[in-house]
Amino acid sequence: MANESSMSEAELNNRIRMLEDNIRQLIEQAAAASGEQNEARIADRLSQQNEELERLTRERDARAKNEPPKK
Repeated sequence: MANESSMSEAELNNRIRMLEDNIRQLIEQAAAASGEQNEARIADRLSQQNEELERLTRERDARAKNEPPKK
């Protein structure tokens, strides 16, 4: 993903909404998944999506406070 600090506020908010939707869909897939490989793949993807969501949310919150994001 692009560097969060170079995103506009609208781009940042849009990406956050997309990540939240992706996470919701992955949770639904996990509930319906069968097989260890499918479950592991979904769990890995969920972890990646959650990490990106946390990063972007910190960036958005930092911008709201006019502070640089904490890394």
